[in-house]
Amino acid sequence: MKQINLVGQKFGRLLVISENGRNKNGEKTYLCQCDCGNTITVRSYGLRCGETQSCGCLQKERTSEASTKHGDCKRRNKSSLYSRYKHMIWRCNNPNCKDYDNYGGRGIKVCKEWLDDYKTFKQWAMDNGYEEHLTIDRIDVNGNYEPDNCRWITLAEQENNRRDNVYLTYQGITKTASQWSKLLGIKPSAIYYLKRKQLSDDDIFRHFPQIAEVLAEMRGVENDE
Repeated sequence: MKQINLVGQKFGRLLVISENGRNKNGEKTYLCQCDCGNTITVRSYGLRCGETQSCGCLQKERTSEASTKHGDCKRRNKSSLYSRYKHMIWRCNNPNCKDYDNYGGRGIKVCKEWLDDYKTFKQWAMDNGYEEHLTIDRIDVNGNYEPDNCRWITLAEQENNRRDNVYLTYQGITKTASQWSKLLGIKPSAIYYLKRKQLSDDDIFRHFPQIAEVLAEMRGVENDE
């Protein structure tokens, strides 16, 4: 198959300078220079599909422009909703964001109507149950940030919707690692640690003798119902 070489081409504000190896997922990457003078490493697909068009300065300009229109990011009136909006875009569009690999790096995008207009996102949020203690969640964890795929839920609920959630079954009962940890009174990391050692679900639960009491209580509730 013919290899695609993007060196010398321009994508948005980015000029491709040279090839730069591959990322941890084996995707070809390029060193690019932004019109603002910064350099950035971008995966080939991100350039070709238009996902990454600057070093991040373009989004900063959009954010700055949006803030003058709605006022939600002024220091005295810093909106929790606007912070959620800003971070949603950063993790999808800015390769320098620490969470980018799990979002933009996987092809997750923010729909154009939200990306281009904070007011549209804000109206959707207010019409769909937004409250300060809630966080935005994608119903399909492999889908984009868009009205039909998003909702407002608590952090605990979001934990159960993570794409890498671990499910364990013991004596016919299946729950996530997070749900089991709450029932057992332990940290989820204790279960994840044993799971990484490739133990069977039965062997994992043998490390937690309180499971017998938990099961008895659960079955007692079922019988009462």
